[in-house]
Amino acid sequence: MSLEKIIAIAGKPGLFKLVTQTRAGFIAESLIDHKKLSVSIQQNVSVLSEIAIYTLNEELPLKQVFLKIKEKENGQPTRVTSKESKDKLEEYFFEVLPDYDEDRVYVSDIKKVIQWYNLLQKHNLLPELNDGADKKQDEEE
Repeated sequence: MSLEKIIAIAGKPGLFKLVTQTRAGFIAESLIDHKKLSVSIQQNVSVLSEIAIYTLNEELPLKQVFLKIKEKENGQPTRVTSKESKDKLEEYFFEVLPDYDEDRVYVSDIKKVIQWYNLLQKHNLLPELNDGADKKQDEEE
């Protein structure tokens, strides 16, 4: 499953995968507890494939950030949790993404990235990130 099928819903913890579309929105399944819920088109929903992190030079797609974390952690969960201190979180994120824009990337953003990475890692959805990156590299060559 690619990041195009994984969403974050404002006000709801964790991530959700899109199950099916309905007339008034769609059905999503929680990656945390596998409960399904109906999501209306009025709810604020973010598709992970469309989220980017500000760097000093560009906006880096979230997928690339996840790949950098995966590389740093050798495919394992992060060594820091989202409950760490502000300084520890910023230090960790600086190790992963040295040129992230500290003025536009907040600690709350870093917490979400770490939570989301760990959730995707737990559900074995990270290998598919590499598959997409490999395909893109093959197309560019």
